[in-house]
Amino acid sequence: MEKLSIRDLELSGKRVFVRVDFNVPLEQGRVGDDTRIRETLPTLRLARERGARLVLASHLGRPKGKPDPKYSLRPVAGRLADLLGAAVEFAADCVGAEPEAKSRALGNGSVLLLENVRYHREEEANDEAFSRQLAALCDGLFVCDAFGSAHRAHASVVGITRFVRQSAAGLLMERELAYLGKTLSAPERPFVAVLGGAKVSDKIEVVENLMKIADAILIGGGMAYTFFKARGIAVGKSIVETDKIELASRVLSDARGRNFRLLLPVDHVVGAEFRADTQKRTIPIGEMPNGWMGLDIGPQTVQRFSAEIAGAKTIVWNGPMGVFEMPAFAHGTLEIAKAIAAATSRGATSIVGGGDSVAAVQQAGLADKISHLSTGGGASLEFLAGKKLPGVEALTDKAS
Repeated sequence: MEKLSIRDLELSGKRVFVRVDFNVPLEQGRVGDDTRIRETLPTLRLARERGARLVLASHLGRPKGKPDPKYSLRPVAGRLADLLGAAVEFAADCVGAEPEAKSRALGNGSVLLLENVRYHREEEANDEAFSRQLAALCDGLFVCDAFGSAHRAHASVVGITRFVRQSAAGLLMERELAYLGKTLSAPERPFVAVLGGAKVSDKIEVVENLMKIADAILIGGGMAYTFFKARGIAVGKSIVETDKIELASRVLSDARGRNFRLLLPVDHVVGAEFRADTQKRTIPIGEMPNGWMGLDIGPQTVQRFSAEIAGAKTIVWNGPMGVFEMPAFAHGTLEIAKAIAAATSRGATSIVGGGDSVAAVQQAGLADKISHLSTGGGASLEFLAGKKLPGVEALTDKAS
């Protein structure tokens, strides 16, 4: 990797500011899903073993620049202590006298978790004075292990790097960049991308960039219907982004002109209403009953997509194939998860990103059968779209 890693830092006896992604769901004052906390444990353990004094910062939810008890990280401190098997101090703010005093009192291997950085509107504004205050809590060493926030030019991700001596990637950040970087720069072929979700607008830049790199792109989910509309196919009440029809038409034309394999569903499961218990039918694309809507890919599409995945050596998946949160329309998404896991067991490299796709893999009990589950939905999409991530760019370059 071209950026400094936490492995490259002299940590012993030093206060190290670590930006983590503890934006976890809270249920009745307890952490509902601790996946994001677990993902950063290797970084924290390495730092503690090397005698670092850890000052951890994260955002949680959208408190709109002011304190809000429902977005407090205090419950996270308790869960982190359980997982680490060590005491975790908590500061009721992320800047000011209390965190400064608590950070100075840390011993080697000790951990302090700061309160939600988004309690201050200066965080999202990437404010210089606020960035300096954060940097004052460490001894010139910053580690970013929050890949999920790397596409945000915020104070605790980017601003702080201007006021420390060295800024390095944590082990989770390093792993994300290694997998995604290799996918874009030197993928083992065939390289197949599977894209779903509701909106074309979320992924159009990814489609355009991956058409230059991948061997095939399989498109399912709600976003497929904007492409169908662009081809003049009846879509009933299916989700369509009317302002993106022309763009979808251009992408289809570009794919045809370059003989690129851009595959859309051939059949789908349609429903009379957007309800879990609605009437449903499985029909070919183009035979949509008036007023009905597409809610999942059909069995022929599952078969066709699975065959493409089976022959791949590199697979990237982001976005469900249907309304995954309704069990009646989750089948297509779960089948794609199985196909990707099977290909991985035969030697393919698989990267799954996006909340619903990762949830599908976990629900199917296949998480350990995937090469890499990406923790950053928006960040991984921007990376795959070929964009520079501010939180990565701000890290210190390795000496050549």
